[in-house]
Amino acid sequence: MQTNVRESEIYGDRLDALDREIESLKDRVFRSKARLSLLKETVLRGVMAGSRVILAHRNRMGASFRLIKIVYVLDGAQIYARSDDSGALDEEDEVVIFDGNLPPGAHTATVELTYRGHGFGLFAYLNAYTFESRSTHTFTAPENAAIKVTSVGFERGNMTTEMKDRPAVDWQMVPLDALGRPIPRATRGRSGGKKASSPSPKAAEGSAKGR
Repeated sequence: MQTNVRESEIYGDRLDALDREIESLKDRVFRSKARLSLLKETVLRGVMAGSRVILAHRNRMGASFRLIKIVYVLDGAQIYARSDDSGALDEEDEVVIFDGNLPPGAHTATVELTYRGHGFGLFAYLNAYTFESRSTHTFTAPENAAIKVTSVGFERGNMTTEMKDRPAVDWQMVPLDALGRPIPRATRGRSGGKKASSPSPKAAEGSAKGR
């Protein structure tokens, strides 16, 4: 009888593992379809040599938060999703989300960030909590030019601010030269084009909630 019970437990564990693998595969297929859909739209609109856009995320959160998940949505399609609870994602200073061509004009990017609390000693209880921050930003892809749009996750407030209210997002945008390097502020606009705008204010910091 014990042997049968043990075999049943092993069989159940294998089924659970198979279910997790299937869900992971479905998620990867979904992300691939989203990228293909975005690429198809770009090609059909004839902008393969048009506006180059780099989307990136920079982690500037305090030591009490560890970044464990990033999800990026561009114009309604999920183009990036990454989860990592090992600490490797949190240690990356900047993550490139997208580097390609987009149709000139307005586009909307949404970033969803998940953090795990990080503490020691009296603050070890933070490790059992997760916090989320979500922010949406609209930018304009210039015709025959390049820009870099960066979402910056940072900790706002002070010691009196509740933990769930601290995760926030700032957005920054800089023009790029032909090699993809930021154009120095002193040289912007000398070619007769429009003067590049300064990094956008924290108008879309997004809301955060604790779990």
